[in-house]
Amino acid sequence: MLKKKRLRFEEAAAAAFRATRNKGVLMSSHAKGTFEVKLTPQEQDEQAGGSKIGRLTIEKQFHGDLEGASKGHMLSATTQVEGSAGYVAIERVSATLQGRMGTFVLQHHATMSRGTPDLNIAVVPDSGADGLAGITGKMTITIVEGKHFYEFDYSL
Repeated sequence: MLKKKRLRFEEAAAAAFRATRNKGVLMSSHAKGTFEVKLTPQEQDEQAGGSKIGRLTIEKQFHGDLEGASKGHMLSATTQVEGSAGYVAIERVSATLQGRMGTFVLQHHATMSRGTPDLNIAVVPDSGADGLAGITGKMTITIVEGKHFYEFDYSL
């Protein structure tokens, strides 16, 4: 009798999981891997007050759980104080994630205060398309010995 109840409970739990998944309940996932990045400087604005404003284009190639590429634009500011700077960027990612192919947009906001970084990268709400429609999430980037790594906490 106990075995039958347990089996029914497991079947009910599996059915509930399938039902909530089908009703749009978001499940959190984690992706990680590496990427190469190519930054191409654009025409520079004049330096003013010791700060230098720059514009760059971004091209990335992602490997690992997120497979694909991105293109975007970056604005940066450097100061006369070594290790202090900031940037904002927008990039459109075209990739496969969890076997789903589609696009989404990442928004970057970062500062560095005398060598201490503060980096925020988030999926722009409602920017997902095709197989990645509805995606939300945040990404972190680390650089170790010149190699770029990402970790991406997301929901689909």
